[in-house]
Amino acid sequence: MINLPEKYKERMKALLGDGYEAYENALSEPPVRAFRVNTDKISVADFEKICPFPHEKIPYTDNGFYFTYDKIGNHPFHHAGMIYVQEPGAMAPAECVDIKPEWHVLDMCAAPGGKSTQIKNKLGEKGVLVSNEIIPSRCKILTGNIERLGLKNVITTCSDSEHLTRFFHKDFDLIMVDAPCSGEGMFRKEEAAVTEWSEENVRLCAERQLGILDNAIRLLKDGGYIIYATCTFSLEENEMVIDSFLKKYPEFELTEVTPRVSESTCDGIEFEGCEAKNIRYCRRFYPHKSRGEGQFMAVLKSTAEPSLRKTAVKKAKEKENRLVTDFLGSVLTEYDKSNVISNGYRVNYFTPDFPVPVAHFSCGVTVGEIKKGYIQPHHQFFMAMGKDFKRKIALEADSPELMKYLHGEEIPADTENGWAVVTVNGCSIGGIKVVSGRGKNHYPKGLRLKG
Repeated sequence: MINLPEKYKERMKALLGDGYEAYENALSEPPVRAFRVNTDKISVADFEKICPFPHEKIPYTDNGFYFTYDKIGNHPFHHAGMIYVQEPGAMAPAECVDIKPEWHVLDMCAAPGGKSTQIKNKLGEKGVLVSNEIIPSRCKILTGNIERLGLKNVITTCSDSEHLTRFFHKDFDLIMVDAPCSGEGMFRKEEAAVTEWSEENVRLCAERQLGILDNAIRLLKDGGYIIYATCTFSLEENEMVIDSFLKKYPEFELTEVTPRVSESTCDGIEFEGCEAKNIRYCRRFYPHKSRGEGQFMAVLKSTAEPSLRKTAVKKAKEKENRLVTDFLGSVLTEYDKSNVISNGYRVNYFTPDFPVPVAHFSCGVTVGEIKKGYIQPHHQFFMAMGKDFKRKIALEADSPELMKYLHGEEIPADTENGWAVVTVNGCSIGGIKVVSGRGKNHYPKGLRLKG
């Protein structure tokens, strides 16, 4: 049994009443594990045909599954970006709104990337995701997950929310605010969340959350949506934040979430002094009620007349870089030249219709670096654009050659010389340089299997 702070117990007993005992008992049970199928790489139906571990559908998301399996991070399907391991409760916020494929979406507090990658799976080729994380080390993890999943049309930024407002202005149809919080919902998974808990931290988090929301409205299109989420239970960080926001910004309203999220969660809690109409539209995800950790979510909608999409910001036509076009033409079966950005020593692939902030961490797909007379391709290029490669080395998940590849060794390559992508069950897992029937390994050293 987790040794909960006495003051926390008092607060939760007041919040849950007769349900407190069931909640406390749930904390002694093992955490629930889950993954999402990365539908930018493979369909749910096709993945289920090859899925090697026991899994069970999550009711409120199309591509989420509970699972039991040890060391899933070492499995080739994880290396190939087919799946993203994510706590099941954390999948609920992105399912609160029916996201349209052409939307521009901002995830303001994005690391490690669960909600960002979930949102990107809902966006089409014209949709754009800006995924922001203020802490550089966490932003690196975020970018790594986006690269592993082979996602296109994603910009990652490393900024505070105030800085974002200096570049973007009412550019987004939806903003996800997965706000930093006191972490009460993570007590079963993270011991540090228990030891660091205090009422003072709850109050400090609530102040910070309201500040983030203040900046979010400056970035949201008229008629757009804000999904506010935390992984905590305190009224101060949840319903009280929503109530304070609506008092300050009457041009917003609290709206209902999608029916399937509503069915898997509990109503928001009314408190003394609450003025917000329909505070029950907020949703609470409890570990003793649903399979997963604690989560709170609420959908705030701008009641202003929806604004039309701004005229596309076309990037200036670049002088064609023959080194870049010759490289892409030799490697890919097809690509859109208007998406190619040659910026100094780096080549990126990103939609031409969205402004790119100068201070970005990464932009679209990093194709590679321009060296003296050649281009050194980046791992993300193989992961995101592998299906368009001319040369492919198809391996099975249980093949010795794939294990050698993931350990960083050379493998046989029965194809013509040049850059090739290695695939497992049709999904790219990385790149090789083919020379005379041998594939020189270009799987990043930091990702290779050990032992």
